[in-house]
Amino acid sequence: MFPTDPAVLASFLATSIALIISPGPDTLIILRHALNNGRGVGLAAVSGVQLGLVVHTLLAVAGISLVIASSPALLKGIAIIGAGYLAWLGLKSLKGDGGLAFDDADKTAAPNTGQALREAALCNLLNPKVILIFLALYPNFIDYQRGNVTEQLIGLSVIMIVINTIWQTPIALAADALRRWMSNPAVLKGVNRASGVILLIMAALMLGQNLW
Repeated sequence: MFPTDPAVLASFLATSIALIISPGPDTLIILRHALNNGRGVGLAAVSGVQLGLVVHTLLAVAGISLVIASSPALLKGIAIIGAGYLAWLGLKSLKGDGGLAFDDADKTAAPNTGQALREAALCNLLNPKVILIFLALYPNFIDYQRGNVTEQLIGLSVIMIVINTIWQTPIALAADALRRWMSNPAVLKGVNRASGVILLIMAALMLGQNLW
């Protein structure tokens, strides 16, 4: 199920770790939800990201990701939708709608774990970079002579999801620990604006990387 060559497996682990720890939209979505509603909702966002990776794996196995990546129009369409989604989240954060808020009214509201899971999953699914990672990265670590390419692909995905979970879970927990500090209105307003601006910048970069 996994590459038999230890050197190949070690190379895949190193490459996956380098890609996963680089900041991206997934990390920001997790931080926003963990800071807003605590570790439970933050961990739901972490689960959403992994759900997105599972769907990417299924799409890659089915060959759909290859079709998307081989069609510039489809890839650009996904890039536009993904950038639009990030921009929408960014604008909501700038307006204070869907951003961080710790007033008394929000304390009585039930944390929306379902929303966190959906937003994180969509953020991951609509990121063309993830599709290209599956298509550009994985083939380099699959031993085609062994056969069972589907099993190898699933095995590599399991490794990536495990590494991703190990990296992102502490981020959600650490963000939850910062909530008391974040209760300061001035700090809260600043973080909302910063996260909104970062999401808008990521949306612009996504468009720039995939449309030109």
